[in-house]
Amino acid sequence: MEKSKIYTKTGDHGSTSLVGGKRVPKTHPRIEAYGTIDELNSFVAYLLEEIDNESDRRFLVWIQNQLFVLGAYLASEKELDNCRISSEEVEKLERELDAIDAILPKLNFFVLPGGCKANALAHVCRTICRRAERCIYRLSETENIEPLVLQYVNRLSDYFFLLSRKQNIAYRIEEIKWG
Repeated sequence: MEKSKIYTKTGDHGSTSLVGGKRVPKTHPRIEAYGTIDELNSFVAYLLEEIDNESDRRFLVWIQNQLFVLGAYLASEKELDNCRISSEEVEKLERELDAIDAILPKLNFFVLPGGCKANALAHVCRTICRRAERCIYRLSETENIEPLVLQYVNRLSDYFFLLSRKQNIAYRIEEIKWG
């Protein structure tokens, strides 16, 4: 079997293929949505390099796998009958949110990103996740998107916020109050 080339030259004029072969402009909302999910997945990898807690590391790898599933769903030209982001994935994320929130002190003020590198990276993931959510909502204005996808991405940004707070506490760094 001959090795395939990394470049095809088919995108040199501003179009790309969806899964299934349909060509669309590289500026298409679907490309923006799954490209932003891909960007988030890359930053989750970066965040993983700064996380010491093995349980958190395993959960982040699970998230990376879910983001890959989500990216494949968004990159498909036809609506998938089974998105593979199910209520179980949303519930798993909610359980993790509840577990982290239970160990964090009550938040009575707005916090700024920072304190330690893991906190800052979790905030980068949070903001990219929010952008991905906006991209997916924009796509949903013209195409059918599984509602669980939007729930999952919404919960995921909350997860990154709580994980950022957990990192400062783990490193015994005071959260940075806004104002």
